[in-house]
Amino acid sequence: MALLSPPHPLPAQFSASTASLLVRRRPTTACHVCTPKEAVHRVDPSALTLAESLSENELWAAACLRVRSFYQFKPSTFGLQDHRRYLAEREFEAMKERVGGKRKGFRRVSCINASVPLSQISSLSVSDEFCAECKFNKDGEDRVVVGTLDLNQCVSLPDEISGIKPEGIGADFARAYLSNVCVAKEMHRNGLGYALVSKSKLVAQEWGISDLYVHVAVDNEPAKRLYMKSGFVYENDEPAWQARFLDRPRRILLWFGIPGVQL
Repeated sequence: MALLSPPHPLPAQFSASTASLLVRRRPTTACHVCTPKEAVHRVDPSALTLAESLSENELWAAACLRVRSFYQFKPSTFGLQDHRRYLAEREFEAMKERVGGKRKGFRRVSCINASVPLSQISSLSVSDEFCAECKFNKDGEDRVVVGTLDLNQCVSLPDEISGIKPEGIGADFARAYLSNVCVAKEMHRNGLGYALVSKSKLVAQEWGISDLYVHVAVDNEPAKRLYMKSGFVYENDEPAWQARFLDRPRRILLWFGIPGVQL
């Protein structure tokens, strides 16, 4: 049975303020990558699918992966599983709002996922918990979301420094940002982060995006290497006062010019 079952009404005691006391969320622009100590589970590239999420059950699976990646839990926390479900449901509802075009300030948002068949994941000796939480069904096949990100067509993201390209009238439709970039820790070292970023570039090109941005914490060297490998270059720094005010590591802003798009 999945530890994070599909959405249902929440216990009244699990409010947003309670959530903030039990866990600490990592930045939504974080890129969760591997460390040398992690075991490597090789994924068959031919079984990997990179696509925009079109169903609610796939969005739910992506929301569960984000909770696993972006939150640090205290194992002794009372009601931990209920609390994790609450966080997943909150992210799920926010994802539906963004992808559905209901979030003010965003022209378009797409959740792009990397997934593999459950049968392949099961053969890699990864945890049953991961398989259960991040599973969805597509065309009669059980699959598992192993990586996810959001592509946001907008002038700027909340609480983040803005890109400067393109200037003038094109900024409201030709600029986009990556956010919520993460790969399941069990699937690190398979090139999934690079593959997700590459897929996002293709989708951005289809949208007519000319300038793609991503925010990265200054001390997140693995994430910076990933984006530099993907062709991103430095554009700007977050002011130190802003990082202190938001109680987070300072960010840098990286830029990539989408080839073949002219305004």
